[in-house]
Amino acid sequence: MAEYVAPICLTPDGSATLYSARYGEHYHNRNGATSQARHVFLEGTFTHVATAPTVLEIGFGVGVNFLETLALMRERETPLCYRAFEFDPLPRAALAAVAQPHAAHDHPLWRALLDAWPHSPLSLTHGTHKVDIEFCDASLASLPIAWASAIYLDGFSPPVNGELWSETFIARLADALLPGGWLATYSAASAVRRALAQAGLKVHRRAGVAGKRECLSAQKP
Repeated sequence: MAEYVAPICLTPDGSATLYSARYGEHYHNRNGATSQARHVFLEGTFTHVATAPTVLEIGFGVGVNFLETLALMRERETPLCYRAFEFDPLPRAALAAVAQPHAAHDHPLWRALLDAWPHSPLSLTHGTHKVDIEFCDASLASLPIAWASAIYLDGFSPPVNGELWSETFIARLADALLPGGWLATYSAASAVRRALAQAGLKVHRRAGVAGKRECLSAQKP
């Protein structure tokens, strides 16, 4: 079970994140955890306008990206298939505390997720919304092929979590994308840009959220 430093860190947009004792970093942007989820990941992959997104997340973390995606899909009455990998799951109480400000904290699928946490593999469905989570090292896991309309690459930063940013792993992520699908990440490091391009993706630099100058989106032709 992941170690983190309490209490939770409140961010200026009213959401919260946690500090990882293992990696020495926060799980999300301290200037706005929800803002990062929406701008970097949902908008960066066009999931916010997709009709039936299939989302692959690398690094489930505190669940903020899933909560924001689930809330929007419920609001738009849109089906969602969400698959995630998490190497070091947090305690259930930590996820529940961080979820409180989010619109989806009362969603039956989120409540069922907390009840089952961290049983692995975790596979849950409510109506047209489905989530599957595997608790393992994503870099060693079997990834789906040509399945994801969107990939959220949200591991800890390349200096401390390098296996999730290697050229080999990013090439595997590209294989997991549907043609026309998008990968988004908060990192704009030159090595990450090169790896995305070498994997055959068309890389786009985007303005970052507060405290971060740039982020990246990359599309599979």
